[in-house]
Amino acid sequence: MYCPFCNALDTKVIDSRLVADGGQVRRRRECVECSERFTTYELAELVMPRVIKTDGSREPFDENKLRAGLQRALEKRPVSIENIEVALSQIKHFLQVTGEREVSSRIVGEEVMRQLRELDEVAYVRFASVYRSFQDLSEFQDELNRLTELKSTPADDG
Repeated sequence: MYCPFCNALDTKVIDSRLVADGGQVRRRRECVECSERFTTYELAELVMPRVIKTDGSREPFDENKLRAGLQRALEKRPVSIENIEVALSQIKHFLQVTGEREVSSRIVGEEVMRQLRELDEVAYVRFASVYRSFQDLSEFQDELNRLTELKSTPADDG
């Protein structure tokens, strides 16, 4: 790392500590040339992938758009803001750890549905009805049947 005082290339780390609850590393450095000391902070940069929409267009990931969609599905449902924020964080983490620079909006939508299914079944069905563009009552009923099967399957195992 360049010294900010004399622009020398060679600096050495004299102390490292975790800060921000382990989310960053604080390093004290000393320039080998001029002996000046300075502090740097290091953190992992996990970028959000771009979203490939169904029409083939690409757009940056928009956390506010995702939050609005979750809140719309959860409107008037007994789910706390904290739980919504946890779900939002889990969706973002899921997208970050894919390591992909671009992801299909379908992948984002499926992860949103997975999170909603765990938060609130009514919100899940609301979102699914819009996301999957239910055309009639039978498609809605099929989704309810799938949800009921998913709910009863783990109980049958043991």
